Amino acid sequence: MKFISWNIDSLNAALTGTSARAELTRGVLDTIAAEDADIIAIQETKLPAAGMNKKQAEALARLFPDYDNAWISSREPARKGYAGVMALYKKGMDVKAEYPEIGAPGTMDAEGRMITLELPDFYFNLVYTPNAGNELKRLPDRQVWDQKYAEYMADLDTRKPVISCGDYNVAHEEIDLAHPENNHESAGFTDEERAGFSNLLSKGFTDTFRFTHPGLKGAYSWWAQRIKTSKINNSGWRIDYFLVSDRLKDRIEKSEMIDSGARQDHAPIMLEIK
Repeated sequence: MKFISWNIDSLNAALTGTSARAELTRGVLDTIAAEDADIIAIQETKLPAAGMNKKQAEALARLFPDYDNAWISSREPARKGYAGVMALYKKGMDVKAEYPEIGAPGTMDAEGRMITLELPDFYFNLVYTPNAGNELKRLPDRQVWDQKYAEYMADLDTRKPVISCGDYNVAHEEIDLAHPENNHESAGFTDEERAGFSNLLSKGFTDTFRFTHPGLKGAYSWWAQRIKTSKINNSGWRIDYFLVSDRLKDRIEKSEMIDSGARQDHAPIMLEIK
């Protein structure tokens, strides 16, 4: 089976926008569509609580005519048009969509951050982990989220094997970003966030990219938009992951980033598994 995950930074803009960036984003969507994956996980859709309008739904159907979808958006009391995730899955698949709340602090459970698809033989979890924020203002809440999410994943794993993916908003090891020496106090590379991810893996999960590429340097999934040369210079971070239950790791065939061309921000990632 093949799976793709991508933080799109506004599905709305991608489907109906007219900017140069929207054109680049649609180009990446075309690349993803050509991969013919079984499930496609999208983060940061930024859709309203009511979901897509008719024009957006039609545009998505043209891009992915062979897929059904499940989605969840940010809702009150959380901010409007914030976060949000969507799963696209091949028509005819035996899928039950769940929208779990994990007892996260503040408005995190209302921000549309997670979908879990139950299939006959495994769970597919899609997550958009909260960012610790400017000046690490949200770091204490993020630490609680990490603990609650790890507990949720461990519970799923007691029932069926799990394949999980998304923007985890953390570079786990120094090898996972270009300049670790400058970023130990930066959101996404604090000791607390890295420890949270280590705790998640310790619950019985494998980082598929690092499993298949041990020691590989310079492989990233995100380049800062605000720095125009970040992608040209490959000054990136690996913060997007596919994780699998440890008992599935020997079934991994491929775990890679997908080339997103000139578009900065996140690149899609892909997993193939027997």
